Amino acid sequence: MIDKLFKKYKELPAEIKASFWFLISSFFQRGISVITTPIFTRIMSTNEYGEFSVFYSWYGIITIIVTFNLFYGVYIRGLVTYDNEKEKFTSAMQGLMLTLVVIWFVVYLIFKKYINNILNITTFQMICMFLIIWTTGVYNFWAAYQRVALSYIKLVSLSMITSVVSPIVQIVIMNFESDKVNARIIGILIVNFCFYFVLFWKQIESGKIFYDKKIWKYALSFNIPLIPHYLSQTVLNSSDRIMIGKMVGAEQAGIYSLAYSISQIMSIFNVALMQTIEPWLYKKIKNDETNSIKKIAYPAFALVAIVNLILIALAPEIVRFFAPTEYYNAIWIIPPVAMSVFFMFTYTFFAVFEFYFKKTQYITIATLIGAVINIVLNYIFIGVYGYYAAGYTTLFCYILYSLFHYIFMKKIIKDYLENKQIYNGKLILGIIVLFVLSGYLLMITYKMPVIRYGLVFVIAFIILINFKNIVTFIKKIMAERK
Repeated sequence: MIDKLFKKYKELPAEIKASFWFLISSFFQRGISVITTPIFTRIMSTNEYGEFSVFYSWYGIITIIVTFNLFYGVYIRGLVTYDNEKEKFTSAMQGLMLTLVVIWFVVYLIFKKYINNILNITTFQMICMFLIIWTTGVYNFWAAYQRVALSYIKLVSLSMITSVVSPIVQIVIMNFESDKVNARIIGILIVNFCFYFVLFWKQIESGKIFYDKKIWKYALSFNIPLIPHYLSQTVLNSSDRIMIGKMVGAEQAGIYSLAYSISQIMSIFNVALMQTIEPWLYKKIKNDETNSIKKIAYPAFALVAIVNLILIALAPEIVRFFAPTEYYNAIWIIPPVAMSVFFMFTYTFFAVFEFYFKKTQYITIATLIGAVINIVLNYIFIGVYGYYAAGYTTLFCYILYSLFHYIFMKKIIKDYLENKQIYNGKLILGIIVLFVLSGYLLMITYKMPVIRYGLVFVIAFIILINFKNIVTFIKKIMAERK
């Protein structure tokens, strides 16, 4: 049996092997993050956990401002454009990113008093943040290069090693330092420098160039217009924790962050399923076979909804496992945030038309509106209802986000696909309403364990009797991708 599987594996094309291992690596990294969460919540107080979450939320936003996200979008495209000069292009991009980091760091030093006050972050933490931004960017360039070159062994090996080593180093340092937040930040920085500085040096040495006017101009002209999209998307995902920390304190931010992290477990399943389905969707659009999309979409929606409901149903037990008693109120945030993850999945089925027909302005508009509404609602309600409000504003904004993409998709279908009826809007609405009502029903039963376990049994039974259909569904997609 094993020999047959190994033989089949060896016969696979390099692209399939690479995709498989990249997926395994992604799962492993996310899995390590999930596994280590119970350790960090027990080492850090709710206040410390919240402070670190706020720091990391700002890190995501500032990364985009400082680096213009050069390691996404333009870099992949540039490796194709500069196919015969990949090393030169990469070296110049590394030089550009380092230059941007230094320029923005100087700007920070000039205005550090005001920036520290706004961000509620110390000077030491900001210095560490800039260094983490640079070293992580170095890795992202290198990783993207390996993906294009299909060098999965190098990429998977390094990503797995750092995924294990980084939390270990963080935990060791935290056990010797009273300031747990700074200790954890230092741990991340040490691992980044030890592993990623070498990558920077090798790529600069290989390309033998730091500055190239043509490449720098090409990169900046391509990525700067995309900053509103990148920034809005990050703000939509991170602003809630920042605003909770600023408005009602780090302790509440810590409880909310735990609930958010647990809910994001679902994203592992969602990403895996979407990575399987997305190429199939593009193929169907290209071959003008869009009528068959709904045959996959509806079962996919139902599958993700059911898995989300299990997470919601078991929230009290999951929180007890992941954190001590002071985090227990996080159970009331998991339902709305978990439901938000469902809408993060569904919108992709609509947005794929925007990507295919290169109507990326629609994506930017949807993300920008969602981010602005999220900030406004958080500002209004967090001060009154605390971190509870953030969970529901997040859910509301992702529902709107999905709706915007549905509307834009309808416009594209009208313009490019002769107004075909790809989806049944009423059926999708029915699935959504049933899912949301079921989520809230399960939340109501948190203090009625007998009823809740009964509902979990029913959901598990539904999955069990449909397991064969689920397997067939996935096999069908995989077969049609080839």
